[in-house]
Amino acid sequence: MAEEKTTEIQEAKLVRMASPFDEMDRLFDRLLARRGWMRPWRTDWPSLGEIGWAEPRLPKVDIVDREDDILMRAEVPGIDKSELEISVGEDSVTLRGETRCEEKAEAGDLYRCEISHGAFSRTVGLPAAVDGSKAKAVFRDGVLTLTLPKVERARRHTVHID
Repeated sequence: MAEEKTTEIQEAKLVRMASPFDEMDRLFDRLLARRGWMRPWRTDWPSLGEIGWAEPRLPKVDIVDREDDILMRAEVPGIDKSELEISVGEDSVTLRGETRCEEKAEAGDLYRCEISHGAFSRTVGLPAAVDGSKAKAVFRDGVLTLTLPKVERARRHTVHID
């Protein structure tokens, strides 16, 4: 008899949508904080992120365009490889996964909550067409490494000038 797989359903958490301006805000904050220009306007009030608005947790990636293949590394800490799904299209890779939250009853008031839990999905465009059926994946220490062979028509060819 086949073993039946059960999936635990977790209550959805309120997540703030990522804004395209968030990274720019962080860069300006870092620049101004280094120079001390904004210090008079700073307060000790917590930001919305510190109050409990979690940002979506998307893996950070490095992509290297090599002669015959594309190398992609993705940071996915805190995820078991059985919770990670990789799908490769002709010119894109989609990573999906989910971190599970172990519910613990903690005594005291929650002071800071930054560890995010839940599902994520990220699709990344590739610089050339790849053959997904020949892709190789290695997962070690929270880093996923994909080797994606290019299709023949996408490989670089040297053209000599006559």
